[in-house]
Parts: sequence; C-alpha cells; structure tokens
Amino acid sequence: MPRKSSKKPQPPKLPKGEAEQVRIRREVGHDFALKTDAFSRQRLTPGTAEARRVYEVSNGGYSSTGGIVRLRNVDPLVGITSLTRQQREAGQRFRDDFERSLREGLQPQSWSERIDGGRVGGGVPDRVLSAGRAYAHAAAALAHWEVADVVRKICLEGQSVKAIAERTGEGRDVVVKLLKVGLDLLAVHYGIVGRKAGQGLR
Repeated sequence: MPRKSSKKPQPPKLPKGEAEQVRIRREVGHDFALKTDAFSRQRLTPGTAEARRVYEVSNGGYSSTGGIVRLRNVDPLVGITSLTRQQREAGQRFRDDFERSLREGLQPQSWSERIDGGRVGGGVPDRVLSAGRAYAHAAAALAHWEVADVVRKICLEGQSVKAIAERTGEGRDVVVKLLKVGLDLLAVHYGIVGRKAGQGLR
C-alpha cells in the first residue's frame, strides 16, 4: 500500500506585490494595516484605506539602508478635478477637525489641564471638548445620511469615487454629486462661501 503523504498543506501564494508592501510597512513601523493569516503570515488587511495605499522605496532598496519611503496615494480631494477651491477647502477643514478630534481624544490628559481652572477631578480638558465639538457640528451640518456617508468615505477614509460607485451600484456622477452637495454644506458651515478668493482659513 502506498504511504500517505505527511506534507502540510502549502499556503496559497500572496498576490503580486503584497509581500513587498508588508515588508516596507514593517520596516517603517506602519504595521497597523497588517494582520496574521491562518498560515502565520502577515498580510494587508483587505478593504481598508490603509491597505490600498502603495509604499515605495527609492532605488529599489530598503529603508534600513537609506532608501527613502514614499507613499503613492492620490487624495480624492485633489484627484476629483471638478471640485471648486471652496469645496476642497471645506473637505480639508472637515478632515482636519476629524483627525484633531481623534488625536485629542486618544492622548492621555494631564490632571492640571481642566476646564474648571485646574482643580483635580474637575472634568474634561477644554481642547478635547473643542475638538470633538467642532467635528460633531460639522458632521451635523451634512444633514442627509447619504450625503454624510459619501463625504465621510471620501474625505475621511480616502475611498475613491469608483470604489463607492461599485459597492453601492450608483453611477459615479451620482456619487460625485452627493459629495459636492456635502462639501457645499460644509463650506457654508465653515463660512468659506462668500469669502474673497485666496483668503486663507481663520
């Protein structure tokens, strides 16, 4: 009788380029988009904006030997050429408020930084409240859930119009229209509409 093979099942090959992307992320410490698969290999976490980004090292080298790491990813606010300056500015302001609210909310807070003037146990630091409040008010200005969903996915998650259209079954023009409506609402909320061209954020 022929003996049964005792070989372990071989893991499927990684998609082209994924192993390189995993290596670069590990080198630069950007391993928050990685997960371990059933074969104990580190893989990109599918379906995330971070996993869709492409890291490149200059001269085909390694960051540990002096290669420069570049992140090749087109910002949707830049890539959608039909957006107006005010719409881009509103989208960036919304993104800034969101990232600031996350950043402030995750920082350990000093007991001396309190909105009650410094008394121990006096509450939440003012900057944390301000960051969260600014984002919450901007999000509320988007009003309709479909508009808010598109703005969030494009401005905050970096998803493309194409990806959203394919997932929802809507045409790209519909997705872009919803985005523009949302950015116009944000422009009104931030007081961007009506300002003179070239005037910066206050």
